Amino acid sequence: MDTTNIHKLDSTSALLNTAIQQISQVILGKNQQIKLALTCLIAKGHCLIEDQPGVGKTTLAHTIAQVMGLEFHRIQFTSDLLPADVLGVSVFNREQSKFEFHPGPIFSQFILADEINRATPKTQSALLEAMEEHQVTVEGETRELPSPFFVIATQNPLHQIGTYPLPESQLDRFLMRIDLGYPDEEAERQLLEGDDRRTIIKSLNPVCDKAQLFQLQQQAASLHVSPAILDYVQEILNYTRQTNAFEFGLSPRGGLAMINAAKAYAFIEGEKYVLPEHVQTILPAVANHRLPVHLESGLKQTTSAAELIIESTSIS
Repeated sequence: MDTTNIHKLDSTSALLNTAIQQISQVILGKNQQIKLALTCLIAKGHCLIEDQPGVGKTTLAHTIAQVMGLEFHRIQFTSDLLPADVLGVSVFNREQSKFEFHPGPIFSQFILADEINRATPKTQSALLEAMEEHQVTVEGETRELPSPFFVIATQNPLHQIGTYPLPESQLDRFLMRIDLGYPDEEAERQLLEGDDRRTIIKSLNPVCDKAQLFQLQQQAASLHVSPAILDYVQEILNYTRQTNAFEFGLSPRGGLAMINAAKAYAFIEGEKYVLPEHVQTILPAVANHRLPVHLESGLKQTTSAAELIIESTSIS
């Protein structure tokens, strides 16, 4: 590797470390969850955060947008939200005697779909095309979304009142699903004694701009993946399709998600190529929401599914 590339890697590592440090000032004691959320952004995916209200899901999204220098828009999903409230609508202009399209909040670089499972399935489906193709079709006309385009959605546990389960097609649009969990005792004490998190967010300075983010994404995508790692991913895919533990196995898109997430995570860790540990680290967040478990299997829709896969497969 020449000196120029070494300097590029050093500067990239410093930038990402600064981003993680800044986000960690707001989201205390959750370094791994921060890395996984940034992995989604670097891999050009989307992130679903499922947890109890009040543990910092919305705060994490707002902080990442601030630190990464992205235009941020929050959409509060409720039972009366309509697709037009998300995508936009055409309004008749009397002066010009024609309809004009008024873009909805989806036309932003960083979208927080807050409590997405409180909206009806019809409104949830408004995000499908946007998340997959980075465009929306309204009244027969297709419109491109900004670039970069990143969605973090939060959802409350399904047993809570007023929630609608996300269909498999919607879940599959999320590269990862993570949870934050309660803070440990030390982090919670800092929260109780410290400043308001919103005040801290406003004081943070962006560590990069759009051009630098594109460069990070391109560098992560170019990381080397050996044939042995590809064999390992295919073994995982085959196992999920053949075992009776799951209702159905991972799709080819799930395999691509594993590769892309492992590349981005390895990149954040400062590696030049993907290791088996990277695949295993991202596997719970990438695979669990894509693998409905059979009730008689005794598994829960948690890390136990990924643990079963890791125990039952091996890197050659």
